[in-house]
Amino acid sequence: MTCARIPRVLSIAGTDPTGGAGLQADLKSIAAHDGYGMGVVTALVAQNTHGVRSVHVPDVAFLREQLDAVSDDVTIDAVKTGMLGTAPVVRVVTDWLRQHRPPVVVIDPVMVATSGDRLLDDDASEAMSSLLELADLVTPNRDELAVLAGLAGRAGDPDGADGPDGAADRVTPPVDAAVAIARAWDVLVLVKGGHDDGATSDDVLVSASGVVRTFSSPRIATTNTHGTGCSLSSAIATLVARDGDWELAIGTAKTWLTDALRGADALGVGTGNGPVDHGAAIRAALPEPSWTDRWWADVRGVLQETIDCDFLVGMRDGTLDPGVFAAYLAQDVHYLRAYERHLALLGRQTAEDESAFWAAAAEGCAVEARDLHHRRLADTHADDPVHPTCAGYLDHLLEAAESGSVGVLAAAVLPCFQVYAWVGTQLGQVPAEHPYADWIAAYGDPGFAAASAEAAGWVERHAAAASPAERGAMTRAFRRSAEWELAFFRMPTAGS
Repeated sequence: MTCARIPRVLSIAGTDPTGGAGLQADLKSIAAHDGYGMGVVTALVAQNTHGVRSVHVPDVAFLREQLDAVSDDVTIDAVKTGMLGTAPVVRVVTDWLRQHRPPVVVIDPVMVATSGDRLLDDDASEAMSSLLELADLVTPNRDELAVLAGLAGRAGDPDGADGPDGAADRVTPPVDAAVAIARAWDVLVLVKGGHDDGATSDDVLVSASGVVRTFSSPRIATTNTHGTGCSLSSAIATLVARDGDWELAIGTAKTWLTDALRGADALGVGTGNGPVDHGAAIRAALPEPSWTDRWWADVRGVLQETIDCDFLVGMRDGTLDPGVFAAYLAQDVHYLRAYERHLALLGRQTAEDESAFWAAAAEGCAVEARDLHHRRLADTHADDPVHPTCAGYLDHLLEAAESGSVGVLAAAVLPCFQVYAWVGTQLGQVPAEHPYADWIAAYGDPGFAAASAEAAGWVERHAAAASPAERGAMTRAFRRSAEWELAFFRMPTAGS
């Protein structure tokens, strides 16, 4: 059994518009196990978490065209079949598999849905016999196990279960029925224990010679089990195509399905028998998303324009006109006085350590605005009016303050911290005799960098706790502030 590093897995199945079963579930399962999923539709099923409403089976000639379109172009490492529905569909799939016979074939019979709906007619059940001859693994539920055991008996297996469809399971233990199926078609059979009782759910892998191995997992108390059979079988097909071993594949898939069942209730999909959470294991393995990191990446282009603007380039190389710098500082005083009020408001609207942080930052702004004229401007430019750019930035912050959301205001004030700290890292160190050495040193001050990181931490907490709508407003407030930071740096040299 060989395949590409990423298994190319074809699901031949019916649809589920709610996404919990059928082809949609198969593709989710394949992707969850790092496979490349492909899908051929056998039936269009109008169903939801309460059951099947109707089934439309397209012309089988079109089914064959779908199958040939895939196999004519793509190397297939594994096939998983799901709902086939009618005898003509079963025959077309059987003929195609016999012609192409991919390395892995997993048959999920899909005769009876979890909801109890019959999904395979009687003629199709009989036609399954030829299909099963091409299978490596069959994954029936208990009702399907009974039907297949009945077919095995009529197929002439001396140890098979006799009697009408559905009767075998009443007289034959599940493992014995599975052995009869395995012997009749020389196939592995997975007897699933999801609907049994007890503290554990035990799936039993059976071959013609008997039990191969039992796979046990904690039983998850949930009624949201829609599509478990589809999901498990497609996961196994993907894993065995990659790993080359049935037992390893089944054990891994069962662990994954247990996590998917554990997360099922939180999905909130449907009001009936809902789906499992196909992404639960992947989500658990991923780091917690950092909203502020994503916002920072989102404004990467703005940041590049910022560091490349004439004002900062002139500051870095020492050629910035002192009068231009003084005009910039005068606007900075206007900004800091308003910024201090917004930081103080955050201090009043938050609690404990966060409140203390914003309050201290507000006090720092007040001190800087008070001393800036004396320290750098020597009391010049005291009567400079507010520049339209500065006024626009302040209007933006005021809008954030009046939004009613602490998170939105916190996101709006954050770029002033982060952009200035980042600019400090980009400007680096300059000689003591550099005309703007003290200002560049202030940008790169480690204490300011620490304050910037703490501010980002508090905003991150607000973003994580926010609703999607509020988080979106925070994102836009952050982005707009970053754009205003760029405009503020461009302001002194605009038109020069």
